[in-house]
Amino acid sequence: MNNTNAFPGPREVRPGVLVYPDLPGVARAAAQEFVKLAGRFIATHGMFHAALSGGNTPAQLFRLLASDEFRQSINWASTHLYWSDERCVPPDHPDSNFGMAQRELLQHISILPGNIHRMKAELPDLDRAAKDYEDTLRQNLPLNFEGFPCFDLIFLGMGPDGHTASLFPGALFPGCGDPRQTSDWVITPYVEKFQAHRMSLTLPILNAAREVIFLVTGADKAESLRSVIEGTRNPPLPAQLVTVPNGRRVFLVDESAASLLIS
Repeated sequence: MNNTNAFPGPREVRPGVLVYPDLPGVARAAAQEFVKLAGRFIATHGMFHAALSGGNTPAQLFRLLASDEFRQSINWASTHLYWSDERCVPPDHPDSNFGMAQRELLQHISILPGNIHRMKAELPDLDRAAKDYEDTLRQNLPLNFEGFPCFDLIFLGMGPDGHTASLFPGALFPGCGDPRQTSDWVITPYVEKFQAHRMSLTLPILNAAREVIFLVTGADKAESLRSVIEGTRNPPLPAQLVTVPNGRRVFLVDESAASLLIS
């Protein structure tokens, strides 16, 4: 860990729920965990496979990873980067998750172009693009005992409505029953609130990871965070269904998001 005394915290208010004073503290903790896991998996498996997400907190995380403080601590040649979800826009669009990572991280590090695996959600044939991304995962990632690709690390956010990646309440897998049982790896759900399609990894892929880190900041997330941690919502919120049964699930959250968990 770098600069462990650079900020107060964390407080573990529930198992796996670590509270930091603010968004910069959450981003720094995430950067430190990225460095630690990259070193561990490259040493043991020769490669590190991580899926990134979009949002304000990941943007700060990416800036830290691109900084002199962290950049040289990572073997980028042995690191493969993917995305947990993407908006259906070109990669240079301001709303693109890949585009944000490109601006804040990718153009500042020595990563091989072939190690960057973006979701091509701007293509007109979304179903074909989703299948192509499944092929990318199949070609690059080891499979677990259930036959699902196994990421070393997946970063996820969570919305005030409890959505994560692009899995939204009421729109996970229309007509598919239990979304945890789908055989699909990548889907392109229509999100009613945005009147648009998205591309997203599915729950079986998220749950097959060795480690999932939720980055949650802001008072507007407090109610949904409590529901996810305490498992009180029925039907469950999408983020509540990311349980990582054979790995580790960690929530890095700020004081505002954790306000209803702190006694």
